[in-house]
Amino acid sequence: MLDKPVYVTQPSLAPLEEYVELLKGVWESGILTHNGPLVQQFEKDLAAKLGIQNFVAVTNGTVALQMAIKALELKGEIITTPFTWIATVSAIKWEGCTPVFCDIEPDTFNIDPTKIEELITENTVAIMPVHVFGNPCDVDAIDAIAKKHNLKVIYDAAHAIGSTYKGKSVLEFGDISATSLHATKLLNTGEGGGCVTTNKELLEKLKRIRFFGHNDVKDIVEDGFNGKMTEIHAALGLANLKYYDKVLADRKKKYQFYIESLSTVSGLQFQKLTHGEPNYSYFPIVFETEQKLLETEKELNKINAYPRRYFYPSVNTYTKILESMPCPVSENIAKRILCLPLYYTLEVKEINALMKLMG
Repeated sequence: MLDKPVYVTQPSLAPLEEYVELLKGVWESGILTHNGPLVQQFEKDLAAKLGIQNFVAVTNGTVALQMAIKALELKGEIITTPFTWIATVSAIKWEGCTPVFCDIEPDTFNIDPTKIEELITENTVAIMPVHVFGNPCDVDAIDAIAKKHNLKVIYDAAHAIGSTYKGKSVLEFGDISATSLHATKLLNTGEGGGCVTTNKELLEKLKRIRFFGHNDVKDIVEDGFNGKMTEIHAALGLANLKYYDKVLADRKKKYQFYIESLSTVSGLQFQKLTHGEPNYSYFPIVFETEQKLLETEKELNKINAYPRRYFYPSVNTYTKILESMPCPVSENIAKRILCLPLYYTLEVKEINALMKLMG
C-alpha cells in the first residue's frame, strides 16, 4: 500500500513563496486583468523559452480553440479526431461548425492522414488534428492535404507545450495552434491556454478577439469575447516557467523508466513516437483486452494508485450531442488504454510499487 494517493497527474508548482512574491506586485499595482504587465511578460518569456515567435495567452485551451476557429472565420465542416477530450468537439460546435471524425492510427493514436481525404466534401473548411499526449502528428502529410484542398489547419495542441518537430516547437505548425495551461499540463497557470500563429494578421486578430473585439483605440472591429488571462494566472505561469526545463527533463526520465520497467511485460502496447519529439507528459499503455485493463486498474486502486482512462469513451460515441460516426480504431483503443501516474513529484519508489503489481 502506498503511503499517500498516487493520481494520474499532479500540478508542477513553483515554491509558494516565489508565487507570493509575484503576487505582491499585483497587489501594489492594482492591475488584475486587461492585458496586464505579468500577462505580457509571461507571453514574452514563454515564447522565448519555446523558441516561437509569439504566444497569445487566454483563459483556457477550449477558448483558444474557439478563438482559432473565429479568427479564421470558419463555417462548415471541420475534420477532427475522435480520440480526444470533448473540448475539441465543444469548441467546433460552439463556433457553429460541424465536427467530422477521421479515425486514428492504431500505434501513434493521432489522426490517420491516409483517411482524411475521403472525408473531404464541398462543406469542409478545416482540419483540426490533436497532438495526442504531446506526440506530434504527421504535420507534413496533413499540411500537404490542406494545401491540396485549400483547407485551414488548426492544431489542438492542448498537450503539446514542449513537443518539437524537426527541431522547432510543434506549436508553430498549421495556421493556428491552440494549447492548454491547465493544472494537469506540463506547464500550468492553474487554468489557462494560448494561441500560436506565425501569421502577423492572425496574431493581431487573435489579440482583438480575446478582448471583446477591441482594437488599440478601443473601437470594436471584431466579433470577439472575453478570453483574457488574469494577472493572477500569469503570475503562476511565470513562477512555474522557471522550473519548466527541470520538469520536462524529469517527465522524460520517468517516461523512459516506465518503458524499461514494462518492456518485458507481455500484452502491453506503448504509444509509437514517430514524428518529432514529444514532451513525455503522459504515459499511456494499451492492454490486450478491456477486461485486462479493468483488472489492472482495480488492483492499482487497491494500493492507493489511480491511473486514468484517457480517452474513454471515444468521442464519436457521444451520440446525445453528436450524430453517430463509426471510428473502429479509436473505439477499440479507447476501451483498452490507460494512462499511468506521471508527474514531477512522483517518486521512483512509487513507480516501483506500481511496476511490482503489473509485472
